[in-house]
Amino acid sequence: MAATLTAPKLAARGLVVRRSGRAIVDVPSLEVRAGEVLAVIGPNGAGKSTLLLHLALLERPDAGEVLFEGAPARGRELALRRRMAVVFQEPLLLNRGVLANVETGLRLRGVPRGERWQRAMRWLARFGVDALAERSAHTLSGGEAQRVSLARAFALEPEVLLLDEPFSALDAPTREGITSDLAGALTETHVTTVIVTHDHDEAARLGQRVAVLIGGQIRQTGTPAEVFGAPADAAVAAFVGIETIFPATVTARADGMVTLAAGAHTIEAVDAGGFREALVCLRPEDISISAPGEQPAGSARNRLAGRVRRVVRTGADARVEVDCGVVLTARVTRRSLDELGIAEGAEVVASFKATAVHLIPK
Repeated sequence: MAATLTAPKLAARGLVVRRSGRAIVDVPSLEVRAGEVLAVIGPNGAGKSTLLLHLALLERPDAGEVLFEGAPARGRELALRRRMAVVFQEPLLLNRGVLANVETGLRLRGVPRGERWQRAMRWLARFGVDALAERSAHTLSGGEAQRVSLARAFALEPEVLLLDEPFSALDAPTREGITSDLAGALTETHVTTVIVTHDHDEAARLGQRVAVLIGGQIRQTGTPAEVFGAPADAAVAAFVGIETIFPATVTARADGMVTLAAGAHTIEAVDAGGFREALVCLRPEDISISAPGEQPAGSARNRLAGRVRRVVRTGADARVEVDCGVVLTARVTRRSLDELGIAEGAEVVASFKATAVHLIPK
């Protein structure tokens, strides 16, 4: 009995999904604890939506199983789906009024009329679209329709909520507003939630834990700080925004610090374990660019001279690739770019702190 009480709310064991003879999802183990928000992130084509459809019991795997509160879901999918709610990228609203859309699931579950209305209106108000209750669903904007879709899901008072990239089709300001409202609703209800997304900020903001799915396999799980700050391997590092990754060899260790050789350069970093061969990982915002002979700001212990290989302007910032024997990518403001006269072929110095280096055993 104790094992049942402590079992995860939702879990996958040995879950394999094949298409054309190839495994597109292969997840030996994944757990979602009661009241937890798990964000599943990964690149396009990683299998995120397929995994969510199986967790939602809308498809059956080729091998393995989904467990609900520690017991296999197979054979009782319909009963368990009534305890879940799913929100897709497309709102999938019926060609009816907004209020009728939100009440539909409640009606199918036998909720009395008065309670249906109260719950529907409460959640429409919570997502800021109660004034649209009498509008026809097909007249709504994309953001309004997704707010109604979320209201419909929360009105069901589900034990498990699953969301499949619900904001990816929306513009940035609309997405920001709905994400904020969703974060508040999740905090308020403590509903066990799985949200699939490729957006790093969305995952970090909503997820208490993050699972990285690449090539159909879970490569890392942990808190957002762990996953984004200390990726487990090169593939995860590249996906979470670490643009500089190069090999190095440990040559010395002392006082919690490590010295590494990378080509002709010596690099200092915080020691991360007893390995000898490593991948050096650096985020672009942690690398500073200065002119030769100029003292860089701050306390950077690593200074690598090189030549600008490429400059890519992106909005208010620019990505600057510097060939130092190893290639480093730095993020520089356009103002700094112009003030320093950074251009392709220019000689510069790339600097970064020892604490900015993340080391992955090679």
